[in-house]
Amino acid sequence: MFAYTRGGGASPFLDTSPKIARQPPNLVENIGPPMPLDPYSHCPRLPEEGPIDPRRVFRSPAEGIETPPSDAPVELEIGPGRGWFTVERLAVDPKIRVVGLEVKRKWATIVDERLEKRKLGHRGRIFAEDVKLVLPRFVSGTVSVAYLHFPDPWWKKRHQKRLVLQEELLRELSRVLIVGGELFIQTDVFDRADEYEASVGACSAFEPYGPSARVIDHPYQARSPRERQAIENGLPVARLRYRCLGPVS
Repeated sequence: MFAYTRGGGASPFLDTSPKIARQPPNLVENIGPPMPLDPYSHCPRLPEEGPIDPRRVFRSPAEGIETPPSDAPVELEIGPGRGWFTVERLAVDPKIRVVGLEVKRKWATIVDERLEKRKLGHRGRIFAEDVKLVLPRFVSGTVSVAYLHFPDPWWKKRHQKRLVLQEELLRELSRVLIVGGELFIQTDVFDRADEYEASVGACSAFEPYGPSARVIDHPYQARSPRERQAIENGLPVARLRYRCLGPVS
C-alpha cells in the first residue's frame, strides 16, 4: 500500500509497513511471589485452653548454654512494646526469666525472635496475648515481679474502660505473684500515677515496698524506651513499688 503526496505521487519518507501490536509487560513475573496477607500470623501464642505455667513456656537453650534451674524466678512484663526492658533485664541478671504479654502481634513477634537470636529464648519469651484474658489461667504463685511500664496512654474519661490496671487485674496479680513478690508501675502522667496509687492502695493484697509506694528509682538495672527518653529529656517519672501479701481473699 502506498501513501500519496498532495501531488499524487508516492512519498518515499512515510513508513507504511504493517505495525505489530505491542504486548503489555508481564507484571506478575516482575513483582515476585505474593506477600502473605498477614505477616504476623505466626506470632507466638500461649495455649488456648487449660492452665498456663509461666515456668514452662521457654525454649530449649542453645547449644553450649545451660538450662536455668526449674526454680529460677519468673518475672512478668505487661505490655513490653519494643521489648528493650526485657532484653536488658535478662542481660544484667542471668538468674531470672521473663515472660512478656503484648497485645500487638507485630512487636510480640519481633521481640520474641530478637530474644532467640540473642540466645535468650531459654529465659525470655514474649507472647501476643491480652493480659486480661490469659492471666486468669496462670498458675498461682509463679511470678516473682510484675512490671507495668507507662501503661494506659488514654487520658479521656470515655477511655476509662480500656485501662489495663483495674481491680480485676490487681486481684489476678495478687494470686499469680508469690508472697513477698513485687508489683512495679511507672508513668510520666502524674494524674494517672495518683489513680494507680489509689487503686493499689485500696487492694488489701499489696503494701508499699518501703515507707511510701513512691520511689525515686528502681533496682532492676534496665530501662524501657519511654523511661530512657523521659530521663534524657529531663522529664519526671512517677514510680510505684509494692510488695504482695498474698491473694485477695
